[in-house]
Parts: sequence; C-alpha cells; structure tokens
Amino acid sequence: MPSEFELIARHFARPTPRTLLGPGDDCALLAPSPGMALAVTTDMLVEGTHFLPATDPRLLGWKALAVNLSDLAAMGATPRWAFLAGSLPAARDDWLAAFADGLFACAGRHGVDLAGGDTTRGPLNLCLTAIGEVPAGTALRRDGAMPGDDLWVSGQPGLAALGLAHLQQRTRLPDELAARCVNALQNPWPRIELGLALRERGLARAAIDVSDGLLADLGHLLQRSRLAGRVSLAALPPLPAVADPALARQCQLAGGDDYELAFAAPPAKRGELAALALELALPLWRCGETCAGEGGTLTVWDAHGKAVAVNERGFDHFGH
Repeated sequence: MPSEFELIARHFARPTPRTLLGPGDDCALLAPSPGMALAVTTDMLVEGTHFLPATDPRLLGWKALAVNLSDLAAMGATPRWAFLAGSLPAARDDWLAAFADGLFACAGRHGVDLAGGDTTRGPLNLCLTAIGEVPAGTALRRDGAMPGDDLWVSGQPGLAALGLAHLQQRTRLPDELAARCVNALQNPWPRIELGLALRERGLARAAIDVSDGLLADLGHLLQRSRLAGRVSLAALPPLPAVADPALARQCQLAGGDDYELAFAAPPAKRGELAALALELALPLWRCGETCAGEGGTLTVWDAHGKAVAVNERGFDHFGH
C-alpha cells in the first residue's frame, strides 16, 4: 500500500507557478500582489452530509474546490491558491486519481495553485481552503446594502436541491430535467466572472453566495446590513415543470447547494445589470428589495402582493 507521501506525490504534486514555494515543505510561501488584500475561505465536505457515498470522485474533486471559489466570487476576489486537507477511509489509487483530476480541472479553469494540505486515515471528509486577491478596500461584503436597493440572484436556484431529491427518490424527474438538476448538484460552476464584474463596475453594494438556501442567505446579507427585505415569488425564475410544484418551490427558496450569487444593487444599475446578464449569458433575476426594519427580516410575497408564510428557509447543520 502506498504511503501518505507517495499518494501526495502521485496525485497532488503539480506545478504551482503562482506560488513561491508549494507542497513539500512545512509551509507554503505565497506572495500577494501589491495593493491587494487576501480573501480566505474554508469549506468542508463530509460524506453523507454534503455528498452521497456513490458520488463520482471526479465530480467530487471539482465540487470540493468550486464551493470555496464561490465564496471568493461573492466578494469579487480573483482566485489564487488552495489548500486541501482530507481524511480517507482507504488509500484507493483509482478513487484518488479521479478525485485529483476533478480538483485540478477546476483549479486549472480558474487559475488556482494547489499550494499544500494534509491527509490522514478516517471517515471521508474533504476540507478545502481557498485564497483570492481583491484590491484593498473594494471587496464586496454582506454589510453594504442600503434601504431601497434591489435584491438580485443569478442562475436558477433550486435545481441542485431538486437533483438531490431525485437521487434520494423523494421525487421522480423527467430524464432530461433529472440530468440537468443532478449536474447542478454535483458540478456547480462558481460565478467568478459575475463577482468580478459586480465589483469592478460598481454594480453591487453587497453580495453573498447561495449555499444554504436563497431565503436563508438573503437573510444573512440583510442581517449584516441591518435591513429588512421583501422577495416576490413572481419575480423568481419559473419553476421547472414537475409533478410536485410545492417541492420545486421549497427547493428554490430553501434548498441550498446552488452556489449562485445573491446581491443588493441600487435601482439605477438595472440597465447595466441587464446588459451584464447578456454579456455573461447568465440570467440575473431582480427578485426583491431591501427596506428599513429589523435586520434579517425577510418577507415573501405572492403574485397578488400578499405575504406568504414560508416555514423552511434554508439549511442549518445544527438546526432542529
């Protein structure tokens, strides 16, 4: 059986052109660009909690990095480095080779060096730390929204949660839709280009990535900005045609695992945001607005302008 260091050398020792000193020493050595602040984020993927045991390891490798890059996207940061710490129940060479292929495919697409990490034996648990750069003082944060700002979300939130429901046999989707939803779950695309454009062009005042559920994450943004908000169901993306529309709506509002961006922007930026959506070939939905009120309070309105009670708002690891 190969040793820990042989596994690392075989699967994870790749060139690191953006790094002063990469894997192989006690620490990596990084050199931030002049005038840049570092944006640092960590996410953990645990088998049985964040992914199903039968998940394709190549897709898991992509997703393990992509979910971290989504956090960098939300702050308008350019990805630079990543660190991988993982516990593995066994040193399966074929599994590690496929996982590394997926990880480095995502890293190569977004210009990221894998600069270090650690491995140990244990239940399958993958922890990625990603580091990006953003010009000092310009990062998009959650606390910058103002009263009267528009609330926006990218893409089509809810597809990933529908994909999970299909895999868990809680619903049965048509084959084409099932493939689309499962792909959204297992192969998320971090919205780096969107985050950079929102920051560089001054289009958004606050942003967050949608990982725990649209309503939950908008609530986090509003709480940090000390504002309330409203979301209109009629302004969200049309629901997929499924046998259980109530489940589709629940997935859209509270499903999580979307890794889209939600953000607050001044109404004066609507035209520029519409143009950006065309430029990126990415739908941007103006789904609500901020208002004065208790921080984090988010009301949902139906197509007739009536408030709708929504019990589930997102994922909480320690919720009851």
